[in-house]
Amino acid sequence: MAEKEVILTYEGLKAIEEELEYLKTQKRKEISEKIKVALGFGDLSENAEYDEAKNEQAEVEMRIVKLEKMLKNAKVIDDENISTDAVAIGCKVKVLDIDFDEEAEYYIVGSTEADPSKNMLSDESPVGKALIGAKAGDTITVEAPNGEFQMKVLEISR
Repeated sequence: MAEKEVILTYEGLKAIEEELEYLKTQKRKEISEKIKVALGFGDLSENAEYDEAKNEQAEVEMRIVKLEKMLKNAKVIDDENISTDAVAIGCKVKVLDIDFDEEAEYYIVGSTEADPSKNMLSDESPVGKALIGAKAGDTITVEAPNGEFQMKVLEISR
């Protein structure tokens, strides 16, 4: 079975590469030191520090494998190729929530980079899915878990 393509912006790619580098260089060394110290405490059958360090090591190694897999299957969106004719991954979109008469600006990204607290919405989220393909001036209907609502696309930029 083919791996799912991971769509990333250039910033998202850099963030994954930096996290991977940190985990491989610094974090592995830190955990190795914790294991050495814990081994010095003697009996491993009742050594909570050793168990904790080994669990942390396993989590870090799983994260490294996950990040490497993401990078292997990454498709980076080139800012130069992003059209502002219609909403696509990599676009910034200014919208008007019609029900609340409030404007918001979202950055549409792949699911790996999504961070709603920074207004970075996944193309797979209800709002992101509804916005993909919309043009400036369009009114879209978002099918969210708590019901439908409408937004008007005011502006699309890179």
